[in-house]
Amino acid sequence: MPANEHTRTYDAVIVGGGHNGLVAAAYLARAGRSVLVLERLDHTGGAAISTRPFAGVDARLSRYSYLVSLLPQKIVRDLGLDFRVRARTISSYTPAERDGRPTGLLVGGGEQRTREAFARLTGGEREYQAWQRFYGMTTRVAERVFPTLTEPLPTREELRSRIDDETAWRALFEEPIGVVVEEAFQDDLVRGIVLTDALIGTFADAHDPSLAQNRCFLYHVIGGGTGAWDVPVGGMGALTDALAAAARSAGAVIATGHEAVRIATDGHAAEVTYRTADGEGVAAARHVLVNASPQDLAVLTGDPAPEPAEGAQLKVNMLLTRLPKLRDTAVDPREAFAGTFHIAEGYRQLATAHAQAAAGELPAVPPSEIYCHSLTDPTILGPELAERGYQTLTLFGLHTPARLFDRDNDAVREELLKSTLAQLDAQLAEPLADCLATDAEGRPCIEAKTPLDLERDLRLPGGNIFHRTLSWPYAQEDTGRWGVETRHANVLLCGAGAVRGGGVSGVPGHNAAMAVLEATA
Repeated sequence: MPANEHTRTYDAVIVGGGHNGLVAAAYLARAGRSVLVLERLDHTGGAAISTRPFAGVDARLSRYSYLVSLLPQKIVRDLGLDFRVRARTISSYTPAERDGRPTGLLVGGGEQRTREAFARLTGGEREYQAWQRFYGMTTRVAERVFPTLTEPLPTREELRSRIDDETAWRALFEEPIGVVVEEAFQDDLVRGIVLTDALIGTFADAHDPSLAQNRCFLYHVIGGGTGAWDVPVGGMGALTDALAAAARSAGAVIATGHEAVRIATDGHAAEVTYRTADGEGVAAARHVLVNASPQDLAVLTGDPAPEPAEGAQLKVNMLLTRLPKLRDTAVDPREAFAGTFHIAEGYRQLATAHAQAAAGELPAVPPSEIYCHSLTDPTILGPELAERGYQTLTLFGLHTPARLFDRDNDAVREELLKSTLAQLDAQLAEPLADCLATDAEGRPCIEAKTPLDLERDLRLPGGNIFHRTLSWPYAQEDTGRWGVETRHANVLLCGAGAVRGGGVSGVPGHNAAMAVLEATA
């Protein structure tokens, strides 16, 4: 779109071509609305992209977000997306040392196998039975809560009634998650495995009175009505490519290299000023949907900025010539890395790491988890790499808040990466470095991103992958009917910072589109 083009009026202008913006664009265009998407980068997808990060290496990695759980099949069906996911046969593997010997807990591969793994680790049936009861409870909650994500927000009491389980309501919505974890489980390692879902991207202790950890846990266990986390076939970019194709085929205009810089609105009509390499332009709209953070929304509209957000994770992508051997010889590395490989995530270890980070120190034993996309979906590797047995590894480190990197991002990143990989090496029978592939220039195929890197690259406020603290999936005083409303009647927030946002879900995009269609029916 030329910057000097006469101003055109659209039914909706969407600021940001990430997956939520594309979902909204596709729904509105399919409903016959005229839609313009303004994307500042030269490509769509936002954080849900696939790239070749290593020079001269034919491997397309899901660089930032990498698994799918919260995307409703309703959206896939409604938009006719050519997109598939594959289930992981293994849920998780957690190495441990008991009685001076390496062992671990493999969850998956069938009920009997999981039961036997619990018995080997803990010496009895108790923890397995507790595991079954606990995740039976979360599954029942998921079945009732997940369908509400694409409906108008229920009230708190409506959601409570829908769940219809006072024990589950207390455990997940009223008391710190640490209470139920400690009540249900005795083994420190098992407790830690359960707790990790409450900490991914959220800097909190198990007993944080704010219950930020509970909200994080809830979003991690309700996806699809089952809580399963699946592998996107073709990488995360396959999803956003399919969404962009669906939006364009329905008639939406997607303008890359167009950065929105200002939104002016009287509540009925709006104008979005954007900048390109050639200058500035203006697009008029009845509605503006902002697929960006609440901080960016405030800048665009001139409103007061919200509370600062802070991310707390280390993201590492790797390409290996082969999977490393494990100290625990009872487990095949192809199984251990196919699910979520937990490192230094015992319950006490997680508490110690949080306390150290809260005191301004890097965790001495940094917790993290890893998985291998290419074991489930080898299509992300070029044919030659796949034939030679190459594999990808994605690592997500916990309890590393952005504040720790303020003094020297590059130096602290290197220090944290070194200590994080040392924890992985402690579980391996060979150094990970011996398995790393090299790129066309002879450099190891490994890259790490701190919260400050994510803020710079993706404009995630403070590197927070959810844009801000996750919200409860029910209506509160200022949330509006769909959870996407702002103080401006015709400006909606359709990014991860919306109510029921966070994660790769498309839910805020769907809900913003529904709000527009209701308002213009």
